[in-house]
Amino acid sequence: MQNEPSHAIGMSASGPARRTVLIAAALLLSACGTSPHRGGRATAPAYSRLTPEQSNDIAIHAMGLVGTPYRYGGNTPEGGFDCSGLIGYVYRSLAGVAPPRTVAQLSDFGASVPAGDERTGDLVIFGSGRPTHAGIVVEGGRFVHAPSTGGTVRLDRFSSGYWSRQAIAFRRP
Repeated sequence: MQNEPSHAIGMSASGPARRTVLIAAALLLSACGTSPHRGGRATAPAYSRLTPEQSNDIAIHAMGLVGTPYRYGGNTPEGGFDCSGLIGYVYRSLAGVAPPRTVAQLSDFGASVPAGDERTGDLVIFGSGRPTHAGIVVEGGRFVHAPSTGGTVRLDRFSSGYWSRQAIAFRRP
């Protein structure tokens, strides 16, 4: 009975044998990842896995949060939002996507979208070199964002005052 074979791989193994099975499984799973295409012909950007309906729902939900108080580090309607908290809350709620928590991380999240090709639900990232702020594109050259302490989530135009003078990049998660 001591030497009965196990019918489930790794289930009765202990110590080094179990570690070996776990490491092999981890290596096998990590091999499933992909790396970006380097060289060769340019391919069409794979912008998003979100449907146009999801993108519209994201924008509508974001507009529904206009008026929610700003709070640094905030990520709920009850507690308030900062800009990345607003984005995270909306995307998690409507698309099941968990964006990164900082603006710097958001600036690399998803695919880059050329200005003019942005659509409802895309992210807008402000700042050159070091990103400083982010929001959600709605429509008609407008975006929803949580701007600053003492303010509330609001709807602004890319072409208005302060925002028209900022470097802008668009991302499609």
